[in-house]
Amino acid sequence: MDTSPQDRRRFRVGVLLIDGFALLSYASVVEPLRAANMLAGRELYRITNIPASGDVATSSGGAVIPASGSVGVDTDFDLVLITAGGEPATYHDERVFDWLRGLARRGITLGGVSGGPVVLASAGLMRGRRMTVHWEHAAVLKEISPSLLIERSLYVIDRDRVTCAGGTAPMDLLHALIAERHGPDLARRVSDWFMHTEIRPSGGPQRAGRVARYQTTDATILRAIEAMENHVADPLELRQLASIAGVSSRQLNRQFRNKIGQSTMRFYRHLRLEKARSLLTNSSLRITEVALATGFANSGHFSTAFLERYGSPPSSYR
Repeated sequence: MDTSPQDRRRFRVGVLLIDGFALLSYASVVEPLRAANMLAGRELYRITNIPASGDVATSSGGAVIPASGSVGVDTDFDLVLITAGGEPATYHDERVFDWLRGLARRGITLGGVSGGPVVLASAGLMRGRRMTVHWEHAAVLKEISPSLLIERSLYVIDRDRVTCAGGTAPMDLLHALIAERHGPDLARRVSDWFMHTEIRPSGGPQRAGRVARYQTTDATILRAIEAMENHVADPLELRQLASIAGVSSRQLNRQFRNKIGQSTMRFYRHLRLEKARSLLTNSSLRITEVALATGFANSGHFSTAFLERYGSPPSSYR
C-alpha cells in the first residue's frame, strides 16, 4: 500500500449516534476498526463516539454509549458516520444539521449507517450522490426526496459520501475501507477475526456477484473491480488499483488483458460509462452532473467518451 505520511497517520473516525440506533450496526462499524488496531499492533484508527444530544447515546435495546466527543466541536475528522434507527425521517435537529453541513464544507467525508443516510439526506447533503439505506427506510425516503439516487446495495461509496444499509453490512464496508487503506491482507485478518469469511460486494444480493458478471474467479481482478466500483466518481490511478489488489501495475494489466480482454484502465472507463448510462436513464440529474458523478472532469470530455462507447450522445438517453 501507499506509505505516504498521510497513510501512516491514524485515521480519525467520528461516529454520530442518534438515540434509538441499532447496537448491531454500531458494533459492525467500530469493532472492525478496533480489531485492525489490535492486529496491526498500533493505532491505525481513532474512534470518537458523538451522541447527537447529551453525554450518552442510547441504543434501541437500551445499551448506553458514553461520549468521547460532541456535536459542534471543530475536530479534524477524516470520516464521520451517522448511525440511526427507529424513524430517522422524523429526526430534525438544526444544530446537528448545521454541524454536518460545516463538516461537508471543510471536505470531511460523511456517511450514514442503517437510518443514518436518511439523516444525511434530511440535512441536504446527498444531492447528486449515489446512496443506499436500510430497506426499511427506502420507501419513505424516496417519497420524501424523489430525486435521490437510491440503490438497493449493501453500501455505496460516492466521493465524499459513504452510505450503508446497516445490520452486518458495515462489516463488508469496513473490509473494503481497511483493504483500500492498509491492504487486503490486514482486511482479511480482521474479517477472519470475526469469522466473517464470506465478504459481500457493495452491490450485495441485489446484483449478481462479480464472478458471474465478469466471468472470472481471479481474486486479484475481483479486488481491483471492487475498488473501481467504490470509486466511480473519483477514479483511482492504475498504481492505486494495483496496490489495493496486491500486485504490481504491470501484473494487474497483464491479468486484465488475459482474463477480461482489455487493459485495466479501459475496463475502468467502461464501468464508469455503464454507470453514467444508468444515471441518464433513471435519474433527473443534468448531463454535467452525471459527468461529475462518474468521474469525468467536464461534460465535453464525458460526451466524447460516451459517444465513442455507445455510438450516440448522452442526450439521446433523455
